[in-house]
Order: sequence, then structure tokens, then C-alpha cells
Amino acid sequence: MTDAEGGPVRAASESLNPAAMRKQYRREGLDASVLAAEPMEQFAHWFAEAARDGLYEPNAMIVSTADADGAPSSRTVLLKQYDRRGFVFYTNYGSRKAADLDANPHVALVFPWHPLARQVLVTGTAAKVSRDETAAYFRTRPHGSQLGAWASAQSTPVPDRTALDTAYADLAARHPEGEEIPVPPHWGGYRVTPRTVEFWQGRENRLHDRLRYVRLGADRDDGPDGAAGSGWRVERLAP
Repeated sequence: MTDAEGGPVRAASESLNPAAMRKQYRREGLDASVLAAEPMEQFAHWFAEAARDGLYEPNAMIVSTADADGAPSSRTVLLKQYDRRGFVFYTNYGSRKAADLDANPHVALVFPWHPLARQVLVTGTAAKVSRDETAAYFRTRPHGSQLGAWASAQSTPVPDRTALDTAYADLAARHPEGEEIPVPPHWGGYRVTPRTVEFWQGRENRLHDRLRYVRLGADRDDGPDGAAGSGWRVERLAP
């Protein structure tokens, strides 16, 4: 292995050569004839299968954003709701991802279900959910997670771990278990309204199946949520 300048890089094991790591995918194929009429219905089918197969946190998704200058960033976030309108996650509105979305609402999601040799890849636009929707979800969070939403000014520097633990302990003392905690004004949800949703199924010899739903009229921006059209077409992509 070499570094960015071509020099040798010491690894924990000389056998850990990523170029030599290969796995032959042998999952059943994916054909357009078996797809649901709408992508969110198809997502529900695959999500249920991922959960039944015991995948660890099948609702974990990679959320990729870009700032006003186009500089990208990615992180893993947990999906908390989905329906025909799209995918919902929650975050601190002072976080880096929120700052990106304020400047540039375009977003990409990836559900990396590796044990199933599957991925779901989404592109779309994100918008904040209502405060009522945020409050309803916040009430379902464990007490400790509610405190954490107050204790952490997400994405901002902290002097050390002690400062974070102290902030949490102070909040826990003021709001003991069983006491209602107000919803932080700086915290809430985003709904990603999809423009495209791709279902990727690993196949032998790297000839994977890639079927992508594309929202009709997605080349226009004639709706308040940034998602034009109301129907979908499906296209097969070369792997």
C-alpha cells in the first residue's frame, strides 16, 4: 500500500490490501417487472426484509450535503420516519448538515445494506418538518436522548469530554427522569422529498442490477417542495 505521495504505508497486517478484497455477490436479481408502482412502496418492502434479516440498524443512512460553495460532507444519520412524502431525520439546526441545507437544500441518501448486497440511493431536496411533527417525535425519545439534544451544540468545538458530560449532568439534575422536557427550539426534523430513488442489487461478476425511479418532471422545479411532477418512470442503469 502507498500513501498519497506514493510512499509506503505501514498497515496492521500486510495482508490487508484493499485492492485484493473481493466478494462475489450471488443474490437473486432485480427486474422492473417485480417493482412496486412507487419508490416508497418498494423501499418499504426492502426495509422490511432488511429488518427481518437482522441487519444492525437498518435505518442507518448516509446523508450527504453540500454548502453554498459546493463543498460536500457526509455523515451517518438514523431514519426516523418514511411515507409517500419522503424520508425524515432529526438533527440540531445549528449543525453543519443544517447549515448546508439552509444554503443548499439538495441532498443525497444512501442505505448501505451490505449483508444483503443491497443499497438504496436517493437524491432530492430537504425541508424542515413542522414544529408539531418535531414535538410529537421528540416525546417518543428516551429521557437521556431528550437531554442530549439540549446538552450538545452539535458540530461546534468543545474544550474536552468533561465539558460535554458536565452540561449533560446539569440538565439531568434540573430535569429528572419522569419530568417533561421542553422541545429545544434549535432542534427538529428534515423531510427529504425524493427526485430519484435507486435500488441496487449486487450480482455476480460486478454486473449488478440498478433500477432507478425518476420523478416525472424532475428536470423542472415547479413545486414549493422542489419536487416537480406526481408520477414516476423506472430506468435500468448499467453497473
